[in-house]
Amino acid sequence: MKILLVEDEAKLGRAIKRGLEQDGYAVDLLATAEDGLAYAETETYDVILLDRMLPGGADGLDICKALRKKGNTTPTLMLTARGEIEDRVDGLDSGADDYLVKPFNFEELLARVRALARRPPEAVPLVVVAGPIRIDTALKRVSVRGKEVRLSKKEYALLEYLAHHPKQISSKDHLIEHVWNFEADVLPNTVEVFIRGIRTKIDDPKKDSLIETVRGFGYRLRVGA
Repeated sequence: MKILLVEDEAKLGRAIKRGLEQDGYAVDLLATAEDGLAYAETETYDVILLDRMLPGGADGLDICKALRKKGNTTPTLMLTARGEIEDRVDGLDSGADDYLVKPFNFEELLARVRALARRPPEAVPLVVVAGPIRIDTALKRVSVRGKEVRLSKKEYALLEYLAHHPKQISSKDHLIEHVWNFEADVLPNTVEVFIRGIRTKIDDPKKDSLIETVRGFGYRLRVGA
């Protein structure tokens, strides 16, 4: 999952980003409404976290309104120190899907992010099954033919993305865009290394790899394997 976080309080922003990344998310952290809107309009995110109060002439409400006006339906959570009823109403009326008042418990933030991620145009199931691969997205557990497989966080993120799009051929650039954050300096060869690592853990050496290489295009799962 890839998250956009717009938070001008540097210490809090870094703490949220670090916590989300430890839970397996790729996170782009920005500090102004202008930058946040620019990223939201040009990049693809699974969830957007917006601070209500931002420096400059715009704030989180303005970002949300602008995105909804342009048809962007990315699930959005508003973060704010203003917890009065009218403030919550303003946030929800601007198009936000949820509202969390500071200070908050980080576990609650994670729970709300997971809930929002299950509310895209097509609901994302808690358990994803692709051929012999079974992924529990809540517990971040993977099993192949009934046997649990231990993956690194990035290996898990790559496999989960492929499992969510089993019939889609994903190029290396596409995978970099959706699994790594924007500032990450990732080369296409890096994707090859991670795919190779996943294969060593999930494949049966006597059978074709569960991750098919479509030469010249990218990768996809063999869901009928």
